[in-house]
Amino acid sequence: MISVLVIVLDEVLKAYVFDLEKKLSVFIGLIITNCILMGRAEAYAMGNPPWPSFVDGIGNGLGYAGVLLSVATVREILGSGTWFGFTVVPQAAYDAGYINNGMMVLAPGAFVLLGLLIGAMRAYTGYRET
Repeated sequence: MISVLVIVLDEVLKAYVFDLEKKLSVFIGLIITNCILMGRAEAYAMGNPPWPSFVDGIGNGLGYAGVLLSVATVREILGSGTWFGFTVVPQAAYDAGYINNGMMVLAPGAFVLLGLLIGAMRAYTGYRET
């Protein structure tokens, strides 16, 4: 519920105070991420003792960070040919006709990669919806 309210606030800021929204947009995304992690941690901790809840929280935080880093790495390499500011795609590739995938630097690129990651994990684990 909090994530929904934060997104609504972000949309209101975009509509009425665009300059402020441009400065705060990164932090608003972090608030939503925090809500996801805290909501999951709270849901697990309400029915389990402290130590398993602590381990679950650490595992979820590290797993979420791993997914974010994986998606960000692929997006940056395919979208701009760099990784942490270092050139990864050599100039010879551009000379041969390689063109960066501009969609990867936009939000739909993240959704596509996340869907592919979920599909790969489901194929690897054999998970099926029931």
